[in-house]
Amino acid sequence: MKIRIKGNSLRYRLTKSDIDCFSGDGYIEETIYFGSQKLIYALQRYHADELTVDFSDQKIALYVPDYMAKEWATTDRVGFENNNGPLYLLIEKDFKCLDNVAEDQSDNYPNPLSQF
Repeated sequence: MKIRIKGNSLRYRLTKSDIDCFSGDGYIEETIYFGSQKLIYALQRYHADELTVDFSDQKIALYVPDYMAKEWATTDRVGFENNNGPLYLLIEKDFKCLDNVAEDQSDNYPNPLSQF
């Protein structure tokens, strides 16, 4: 799972196994350490109508409505967004890059723009 923060936008990108884990458990998190400090970023399923986010105790928690989580895991739907508040929120499937990159992309979704 990756996060991208830019200005007032927050985007989570998940691989196939991330989405499988999230679909089964309803929760997934990653941690990054900055020396003795850490930042946790998580995705959690919940009962509501739209994506929301909370930040407390060094943790960014993005909450995904049940119906979105189910549709995301069982269809070709790429992602969901919420731009109704002060933050633009987006969750999406992580596609393979079109350029050659050094990172392992074997668990990413096929890029719909790639030529077979």
